[in-house]
Amino acid sequence: MTCAKRFKIQKKVREHHRKLRRDAKKSGIKRKIKKDVGVPNSAPFKEEVLREAEQRKQELEELKEKNKLAKQKERAEKKKKSKEEESSEPTPAKKKKLKKVEKLKAQREKRAAVAKQKSAKLFRCTELIKVIEASDVILEVLDARDPLGCRCPQLEEAVITHEGQKKLMFVLNKCDLVPKDNLEKWVWYLQKQCPTFVFKSSIHIRDKTVLEKKQRAASEKVDLSRATLSFGCESLMKTLELLAEKRDAETMLKVGVVGFPNVGKSSIINTLKGIRACHAGVLQGLTKCMQEVHLSKKVKMIDSPAIVAAPCNSGDKLALRGLHEDKEENSLDAVKSLLKHCEQQHIMLRYNVPNYRTSLEFLTFYAKKRGLMQKGALPNTEQAAVLFLNDWAGAKLSYYSKAPMQEGLPSHLTKAMITEIQEGVDMDRIKTDNKKLIKSMRTPKLSATIVYNSKGLTAGILNVRELPEEKHTVMGEDEEEEEEEEDIIDETNQQEDITEMETVVSKESRSQKTGKQKKGIDPVTFDIDLLAAQKTSDDAYDFSTDFV
Repeated sequence: MTCAKRFKIQKKVREHHRKLRRDAKKSGIKRKIKKDVGVPNSAPFKEEVLREAEQRKQELEELKEKNKLAKQKERAEKKKKSKEEESSEPTPAKKKKLKKVEKLKAQREKRAAVAKQKSAKLFRCTELIKVIEASDVILEVLDARDPLGCRCPQLEEAVITHEGQKKLMFVLNKCDLVPKDNLEKWVWYLQKQCPTFVFKSSIHIRDKTVLEKKQRAASEKVDLSRATLSFGCESLMKTLELLAEKRDAETMLKVGVVGFPNVGKSSIINTLKGIRACHAGVLQGLTKCMQEVHLSKKVKMIDSPAIVAAPCNSGDKLALRGLHEDKEENSLDAVKSLLKHCEQQHIMLRYNVPNYRTSLEFLTFYAKKRGLMQKGALPNTEQAAVLFLNDWAGAKLSYYSKAPMQEGLPSHLTKAMITEIQEGVDMDRIKTDNKKLIKSMRTPKLSATIVYNSKGLTAGILNVRELPEEKHTVMGEDEEEEEEEEDIIDETNQQEDITEMETVVSKESRSQKTGKQKKGIDPVTFDIDLLAAQKTSDDAYDFSTDFV
């Protein structure tokens, strides 16, 4: 019965009783409640009669208790019998659930097998090797804020020592986040090794097709914000077209875009194409496989997944290269390692935070500043750490690392290799274009930036054998199976438990309505002397006037 129906019946009954009382009152009939007279004092053997009555009451209570115990034993025996029957002869409902459990197990096993074959890092490594083999020119994208940390010596060595005589070029992306003096020093340092291009990719490209781009241009709705502006497209396209002309007319020049995560590989291809050809965003690891994009009749770009950073690198490199998102390194430890390589005053000014002693104290201040609070008004340091790392990986925060003053070459490069790389490329024209771009660009001031102490090149993994072994166990399988089995066994007993609970609740509600107290529970009384505290005082307390 629904609650609404029950309440409606109770209401009707009350109205009926009220009507009867009203009619009896009008007619003058008065029902007197019969009172229990009890045993009068004048009756002989009064004490014996009262004792007999008490004995009868005790006997009735004992009988009730015996009946209760007998009923409980019967219920327990019935439950045992039902469990034994279920274990011996499974019901159709149980059979269905067992089949579901078996299907879930099979699906988990299949997923584990697929994960072993196509691991994320293993797949990235294989795709990156495919890109290197398929492309003629390889553009290594470097973040202008930390160009040396974005360089991978294993990749550069594999490209230069390849049998197909592939060209290697550097693209300094996110140049608008670095001061001009620092940018000029980095360009001067990198140009001596490989042809480098100053580049700034446009972030917000909305058009997915060429038709959408033409329609927007026709409607004169052009977005000239700082995010949509791009620099360095012309100089890069000219050099690629010149290299394509030197090759055979039939074959196209394939250009592979390679680099660590959040460097801006896909956004560079989108700016060169003019439309959103590749999937790009703030999140790391959006590009999961190689993708070909035709820029012109002679040039074809190949987008690649990010390079896998080796676990032997330092904590700050792993934090910037996005390894903390794979749960190999804790985000709090990553923040701690990053703060060690930065000046404290710069971070305090940038994030508007008071003086801090430890990384955890900084994260508490930062969480309070951003309003990241947990239950009980506690600062959520983990969420603050993730936001802090996203700022450093994204294209908002302006920090820079100092360029090395020494003119020495890295261990994997030689002068003969550099001459081979620079052959067929107009280095003078690239230098002049870079100077013009640096002058025309709007860069932040030194006071609004953070100095980051970079520690050399970042080691990457290209060979699949060098990858660390990954555990492909599905967590919580045994627990889920146990829970499912328990649900199957206990489902039959749920209805009986519910009925028992309903009976208990109904009994309690009846006792509350009648106002009867349970037997065996005596009410506790407290004697409180209200005037005991006022015996020392001279003035008497008048209760008649104060407590009205």
